[in-house]
Amino acid sequence: MTQTDRVETALQALACLDLTNLEDGCTPADIETLCARAQTPHGPVAAVCIWPRFVLQAKDLLADTPVKVATVVNFPGGDKPLEEVLIETDQAMVDGADEVDVVIPYRQIRERRNDVAAQLIQVREATMGATLKAILETGELKDPELIREAASTAIIVGADFIKTSTGKVPVNATPEAAAIMLKVIAERGGKTGFKAAGGIRTLDDAAVYLDLAGEIVGPDWAAPDTFRFGASGLLDALLAEIDGRPAAAQTGY
Repeated sequence: MTQTDRVETALQALACLDLTNLEDGCTPADIETLCARAQTPHGPVAAVCIWPRFVLQAKDLLADTPVKVATVVNFPGGDKPLEEVLIETDQAMVDGADEVDVVIPYRQIRERRNDVAAQLIQVREATMGATLKAILETGELKDPELIREAASTAIIVGADFIKTSTGKVPVNATPEAAAIMLKVIAERGGKTGFKAAGGIRTLDDAAVYLDLAGEIVGPDWAAPDTFRFGASGLLDALLAEIDGRPAAAQTGY
């Protein structure tokens, strides 16, 4: 990429970023910092993604901004009882969450059990029209056919996005899993969004996924309504690229 291309790609990625803090020790002060960082000199990120207990605080901090508030349910293991997941989702709606990232019960996909769709349908209904992102946990599914099955199931029940990972397992987003998911999205009309999460820390990392989306779904498809990155360290790298300064090494989600 030329430098101009790199800046354009960085701006595109920034607009598609779900700026994330899902650290176990996250505090209200951390959320205040996160929400401030979400509004950059080069435009806002798409959303902040945070624990449910911080939704009310983030909604207040981000009032009158275009930044959405996303939260997580059935997170990170994907193995909570459905009743508990629905309670989490209901509370997120009461608190004003704009988006819900739900971990699907991916172990049931691995075990070839057939009740995943039924559970997701109930979560879909509980979101009452809020954006629903289904986390497949592709690094745990591993098998391409299982990833395809999980992606297809989530799309059929009405998920607005399918998301690679929680960022809490050894293998998170990979280009190989992303390609499978994007192909399923394309086969089903390209209306479902895609979110890559976990381990995306540099512009070059982000460009891999943007390029895949362009090749598989279409050159103008990747925009905030259809494409997201879930990351905590990526923002600083993107801002450094746009500002023309060296990017510091990134850690975190």
